Amino acid sequence: MRILITNDDGINAPGLEVLAGIAASLAGPDGEVWTVAPAFEQSGVGHCISYTHPMMIARLAPRRFAAEGSPADCVLAALYDVLQGAKPDLVLSGVNRGNNAAENVLYSGTVGGAMEGALQGLPAIALSQFLGPLTEDLIDPFETARTHGAAVVRALLDHGFGDRADYRLFYNVNFPPVPAASVKGIKVAAQGFRRDTSFGVEPHISPSGRRFLWIKGGPQQTPTEPGTDAAVNLEGWISVTPMRADLTAHDRLAALQAALE
Repeated sequence: MRILITNDDGINAPGLEVLAGIAASLAGPDGEVWTVAPAFEQSGVGHCISYTHPMMIARLAPRRFAAEGSPADCVLAALYDVLQGAKPDLVLSGVNRGNNAAENVLYSGTVGGAMEGALQGLPAIALSQFLGPLTEDLIDPFETARTHGAAVVRALLDHGFGDRADYRLFYNVNFPPVPAASVKGIKVAAQGFRRDTSFGVEPHISPSGRRFLWIKGGPQQTPTEPGTDAAVNLEGWISVTPMRADLTAHDRLAALQAALE
Protein backbone atom coordinates (compact mmCIF):
# COMPACT_ATOMS: atom_id res chain seq x y z
CA MET A 1 0.00 0.00 0.00
CA ARG A 2 1.21 3.50 -0.86
CA ILE A 3 0.10 6.13 1.69
CA LEU A 4 0.46 9.91 1.48
CA ILE A 5 0.52 11.82 4.77
CA THR A 6 0.25 15.55 5.40
CA ASN A 7 -0.85 17.89 8.20
CA ASP A 8 -1.43 21.54 9.05
CA ASP A 9 0.85 21.82 12.10
CA GLY A 10 3.95 21.66 9.90
CA ILE A 11 6.67 19.23 8.85
CA ASN A 12 8.30 19.15 12.31
CA ALA A 13 5.09 18.71 14.33
CA PRO A 14 5.02 15.76 16.75
CA GLY A 15 1.59 14.73 15.50
CA LEU A 16 3.02 14.11 12.04
CA GLU A 17 5.51 11.67 13.55
CA VAL A 18 2.56 9.87 15.18
CA LEU A 19 0.79 9.73 11.82
CA ALA A 20 3.92 8.38 10.14
CA GLY A 21 3.91 5.51 12.61
CA ILE A 22 0.22 4.81 11.98
CA ALA A 23 0.79 4.88 8.22
CA ALA A 24 3.84 2.61 8.42
CA SER A 25 1.89 -0.04 10.33
CA LEU A 26 -0.87 0.09 7.71
CA ALA A 27 1.45 0.09 4.70
CA GLY A 28 3.43 -2.91 5.92
CA PRO A 29 7.04 -3.82 5.14
CA ASP A 30 6.44 -3.79 1.38
CA GLY A 31 4.47 -0.54 1.37
CA GLU A 32 5.43 3.10 0.98
CA VAL A 33 4.74 6.12 3.18
CA TRP A 34 5.24 9.49 1.49
CA THR A 35 5.23 12.72 3.49
CA VAL A 36 4.46 16.10 1.92
CA ALA A 37 3.70 18.59 4.66
CA PRO A 38 3.77 22.37 5.11
CA ALA A 39 7.17 23.88 5.78
CA PHE A 40 5.54 26.13 8.39
CA GLU A 41 2.42 25.81 10.52
CA GLN A 42 -0.80 26.25 8.55
CA SER A 43 -3.42 25.85 11.28
CA GLY A 44 -6.76 27.46 10.47
CA VAL A 45 -6.25 27.74 6.71
CA GLY A 46 -9.13 25.37 5.92
CA HIS A 47 -9.14 24.11 2.34
CA CYS A 48 -7.32 27.10 0.83
CA ILE A 49 -4.88 26.67 -2.04
CA SER A 50 -2.04 28.96 -3.10
CA TYR A 51 -3.76 29.95 -6.33
CA THR A 52 -2.11 33.36 -6.81
CA HIS A 53 1.53 32.64 -5.96
CA PRO A 54 3.99 29.75 -6.38
CA MET A 55 5.30 27.61 -3.55
CA MET A 56 8.75 26.22 -2.92
CA ILE A 57 9.09 22.49 -2.27
CA ALA A 58 12.15 20.81 -0.79
CA ARG A 59 13.18 17.17 -0.41
CA LEU A 60 14.28 16.61 3.18
CA ALA A 61 14.82 12.85 3.06
CA PRO A 62 13.69 9.89 0.96
CA ARG A 63 9.89 10.14 0.56
CA ARG A 64 9.81 13.24 2.82
CA PHE A 65 9.12 16.72 1.44
CA ALA A 66 8.23 20.15 2.81
CA ALA A 67 6.21 22.65 0.79
CA GLU A 68 5.62 26.34 1.47
CA GLY A 69 1.87 26.01 1.21
CA SER A 70 -1.33 24.77 2.77
CA PRO A 71 -2.25 21.13 3.42
CA ALA A 72 -4.37 21.12 0.25
CA ASP A 73 -1.36 22.50 -1.65
CA CYS A 74 0.72 19.66 -0.23
CA VAL A 75 -1.71 17.04 -1.50
CA LEU A 76 -1.67 18.63 -4.97
CA ALA A 77 2.13 18.85 -4.91
CA ALA A 78 2.37 15.20 -3.92
CA LEU A 79 -0.01 13.92 -6.58
CA TYR A 80 1.22 15.95 -9.52
CA ASP A 81 4.91 16.47 -8.77
CA VAL A 82 6.41 14.35 -6.01
CA LEU A 83 4.68 11.09 -6.93
CA GLN A 84 4.69 11.92 -10.65
CA GLY A 85 1.21 10.55 -11.23
CA ALA A 86 1.63 7.34 -9.20
CA LYS A 87 -1.37 8.02 -6.98
CA PRO A 88 -1.44 6.79 -3.39
CA ASP A 89 -3.98 4.28 -2.13
CA LEU A 90 -4.80 6.47 0.88
CA VAL A 91 -4.38 10.07 2.06
CA LEU A 92 -4.04 10.70 5.81
CA SER A 93 -3.97 14.18 7.33
CA GLY A 94 -2.90 14.93 10.92
CA VAL A 95 -2.54 13.98 13.65
CA ASN A 96 -3.65 17.47 14.61
CA ARG A 97 -2.75 18.86 18.03
CA GLY A 98 -6.24 19.70 19.26
CA ASN A 99 -9.70 18.71 18.14
CA ASN A 100 -11.26 19.33 14.76
CA ALA A 101 -14.83 18.75 15.87
CA ALA A 102 -17.93 20.94 15.60
CA GLU A 103 -17.30 24.37 14.04
CA ASN A 104 -13.53 23.78 14.07
CA VAL A 105 -14.08 21.57 11.00
CA LEU A 106 -14.78 24.63 8.86
CA TYR A 107 -11.44 26.25 9.73
CA SER A 108 -9.27 23.15 9.86
CA GLY A 109 -6.31 22.73 7.52
CA THR A 110 -6.16 19.11 8.66
CA VAL A 111 -9.66 18.52 7.31
CA GLY A 112 -8.74 20.60 4.24
CA GLY A 113 -5.94 18.20 3.38
CA ALA A 114 -8.26 15.20 3.58
CA MET A 115 -10.92 17.04 1.58
CA GLU A 116 -8.46 17.66 -1.24
CA GLY A 117 -7.60 13.98 -1.27
CA ALA A 118 -11.29 13.16 -1.64
CA LEU A 119 -11.74 15.73 -4.42
CA GLN A 120 -8.92 13.95 -6.22
CA GLY A 121 -10.91 10.71 -5.97
CA LEU A 122 -8.82 9.10 -3.23
CA PRO A 123 -9.74 7.54 0.12
CA ALA A 124 -8.91 10.22 2.69
CA ILE A 125 -9.09 10.57 6.47
CA ALA A 126 -8.36 13.50 8.81
CA LEU A 127 -7.18 12.61 12.31
CA SER A 128 -7.04 14.90 15.34
CA GLN A 129 -6.20 14.49 19.02
CA PHE A 130 -8.64 16.28 21.36
CA LEU A 131 -6.75 17.73 24.35
CA GLY A 132 -8.06 18.47 27.83
CA PRO A 133 -7.44 18.20 31.56
CA LEU A 134 -7.00 14.41 31.40
CA THR A 135 -4.25 14.65 28.76
CA GLU A 136 -2.26 17.50 30.33
CA ASP A 137 -0.07 15.25 32.46
CA LEU A 138 0.50 12.51 29.90
CA ILE A 139 4.10 12.05 28.79
CA ASP A 140 2.75 11.67 25.27
CA PRO A 141 -0.31 13.89 24.61
CA PHE A 142 -0.88 11.90 21.41
CA GLU A 143 -1.03 8.60 23.32
CA THR A 144 -4.64 7.88 22.38
CA ALA A 145 -4.16 8.58 18.67
CA ARG A 146 -0.91 6.63 18.63
CA THR A 147 -2.53 3.61 20.31
CA HIS A 148 -5.85 3.48 18.46
CA GLY A 149 -5.13 5.25 15.18
CA ALA A 150 -4.17 2.30 13.00
CA ALA A 151 -7.18 0.23 14.08
CA VAL A 152 -9.61 3.07 13.30
CA VAL A 153 -8.11 3.68 9.86
CA ARG A 154 -8.05 -0.05 9.10
CA ALA A 155 -11.74 -0.34 10.03
CA LEU A 156 -12.61 2.54 7.70
CA LEU A 157 -10.60 0.99 4.88
CA ASP A 158 -12.50 -2.26 5.38
CA HIS A 159 -15.98 -0.75 5.59
CA GLY A 160 -16.02 2.95 4.65
CA PHE A 161 -14.94 3.50 1.06
CA GLY A 162 -17.40 1.79 -1.28
CA ASP A 163 -18.78 5.17 -2.30
CA ARG A 164 -18.25 6.41 -5.87
CA ALA A 165 -20.25 9.67 -5.84
CA ASP A 166 -18.79 12.74 -7.55
CA TYR A 167 -18.14 14.32 -4.16
CA ARG A 168 -16.38 11.41 -2.52
CA LEU A 169 -16.79 10.53 1.11
CA PHE A 170 -13.92 11.32 3.42
CA TYR A 171 -13.73 10.89 7.18
CA ASN A 172 -13.01 13.16 10.11
CA VAL A 173 -11.69 11.25 13.14
CA ASN A 174 -11.25 12.84 16.56
CA PHE A 175 -9.55 10.94 19.39
CA PRO A 176 -10.98 11.81 22.82
CA PRO A 177 -9.15 13.83 25.50
CA VAL A 178 -8.52 10.80 27.72
CA PRO A 179 -5.64 8.34 28.19
CA ALA A 180 -5.55 5.51 25.66
CA ALA A 181 -6.68 2.91 28.22
CA SER A 182 -9.81 4.94 29.00
CA VAL A 183 -11.17 5.01 25.44
CA LYS A 184 -14.67 3.50 25.36
CA GLY A 185 -14.68 2.65 21.65
CA ILE A 186 -15.74 4.21 18.36
CA LYS A 187 -18.94 6.12 17.63
CA VAL A 188 -20.10 7.39 14.27
CA ALA A 189 -21.20 10.94 14.99
CA ALA A 190 -22.51 13.93 13.07
CA GLN A 191 -20.65 17.21 13.15
CA GLY A 192 -21.88 19.17 16.16
CA PHE A 193 -22.15 22.85 17.03
CA ARG A 194 -20.85 24.51 20.18
CA ARG A 195 -23.50 26.97 21.28
CA ASP A 196 -22.62 30.23 23.05
CA THR A 197 -19.03 30.11 21.84
CA SER A 198 -17.27 31.07 18.62
CA PHE A 199 -14.06 32.39 17.17
CA GLY A 200 -13.41 36.07 17.72
CA VAL A 201 -10.56 38.57 18.06
CA GLU A 202 -8.52 39.87 20.98
CA PRO A 203 -6.65 43.20 20.61
CA HIS A 204 -3.08 43.65 21.88
CA ILE A 205 -0.66 46.57 21.84
CA SER A 206 2.85 45.77 20.64
CA PRO A 207 6.01 47.19 22.29
CA SER A 208 6.13 49.74 19.46
CA GLY A 209 2.66 50.96 20.39
CA ARG A 210 0.88 49.49 17.40
CA ARG A 211 -2.46 47.75 17.79
CA PHE A 212 -2.76 44.14 16.61
CA LEU A 213 -5.59 41.63 16.67
CA TRP A 214 -5.18 37.96 17.55
CA ILE A 215 -7.80 35.46 16.38
CA LYS A 216 -9.12 33.70 19.47
CA GLY A 217 -11.08 30.45 19.71
CA GLY A 218 -13.81 29.66 22.19
CA PRO A 219 -13.76 27.08 25.02
CA GLN A 220 -13.06 23.63 23.64
CA GLN A 221 -14.55 21.64 26.51
CA THR A 222 -18.08 22.83 25.65
CA PRO A 223 -20.11 19.78 24.56
CA THR A 224 -22.20 19.73 21.42
CA GLU A 225 -25.63 18.09 21.08
CA PRO A 226 -25.75 14.53 22.50
CA GLY A 227 -24.44 12.01 19.99
CA THR A 228 -22.49 14.54 17.91
CA ASP A 229 -18.71 14.69 17.56
CA ALA A 230 -17.44 16.86 20.43
CA ALA A 231 -20.06 15.45 22.82
CA VAL A 232 -19.00 11.83 22.30
CA ASN A 233 -15.31 12.83 22.44
CA LEU A 234 -15.82 14.42 25.84
CA GLU A 235 -17.52 11.19 26.96
CA GLY A 236 -14.39 9.19 26.01
CA TRP A 237 -15.34 7.91 22.55
CA ILE A 238 -13.42 8.16 19.27
CA SER A 239 -15.70 10.01 16.86
CA VAL A 240 -15.86 9.15 13.17
CA THR A 241 -17.76 11.62 10.98
CA PRO A 242 -18.41 10.87 7.30
CA MET A 243 -18.15 14.06 5.21
CA ARG A 244 -18.39 15.39 1.67
CA ALA A 245 -17.16 18.62 0.10
CA ASP A 246 -20.68 19.32 -1.24
CA LEU A 247 -21.93 22.33 0.77
CA THR A 248 -25.46 22.29 -0.65
CA ALA A 249 -28.22 22.45 1.97
CA HIS A 250 -30.15 19.58 0.37
CA ASP A 251 -32.86 19.74 3.04
CA ARG A 252 -33.82 23.24 1.81
CA LEU A 253 -33.91 22.72 -1.96
CA ALA A 254 -37.56 21.71 -2.38
CA ALA A 255 -38.94 24.28 0.08
CA LEU A 256 -36.93 27.09 -1.45
CA GLN A 257 -38.02 26.14 -4.97
CA ALA A 258 -41.66 26.13 -3.85
CA ALA A 259 -41.29 29.51 -2.16
CA LEU A 260 -39.64 31.12 -5.18
CA GLU A 261 -42.35 29.81 -7.50
